[in-house]
Amino acid sequence: MKIILAFIISMGLYAFTPKTETPKYFTREANVTLLSNTPLEKIEGINNQVVSILDISTGALEFSVLMKAFEFKKALLQEHFNENYVESDKFPKSTFKGTITNFKEVKWTIDGEYPVDVIGKFILHGVTKDIAIKGKITLTKGVISSSSTFNILLSDYNISIPPVVKDKINKTVKIDVFSIYKPYQG
Repeated sequence: MKIILAFIISMGLYAFTPKTETPKYFTREANVTLLSNTPLEKIEGINNQVVSILDISTGALEFSVLMKAFEFKKALLQEHFNENYVESDKFPKSTFKGTITNFKEVKWTIDGEYPVDVIGKFILHGVTKDIAIKGKITLTKGVISSSSTFNILLSDYNISIPPVVKDKINKTVKIDVFSIYKPYQG
């Protein structure tokens, strides 16, 4: 009888113990913007269908970017981007898999802005490069968001600029990333 009573009490306490939140957060609507700016032309591509997962217990961070989801103001730019530059049929995705190296400095339950250092592998156009990025984690009323801006050299990823448009496309492209995460229900 004592065993049954102890079991019932422990189950009752378990039912009323606050559950810890998942350490993983997820989004399918992260935003990536590409910008090439020259005196002759400003080219901007926006992708709002980026998938990202963040594990706050380890600092692990991943992004998957479907290249054909980038939208440009001019249809011809979008066509050239997919067919001639990133070759979306051959290389449909770009990915990043890395770690927030100072994730323990982020107070994941306290509102605020926290600078972060991220290192990892960035894959674009079939080329993998180690990169280090500065970013920011923002917590607002329990909602986690992240942002970062970094530059890539197109030639590092075997993306060639034809001589006929070399003055219209910058050799270095600025990339802005913004994500708002929700608890992962996996």
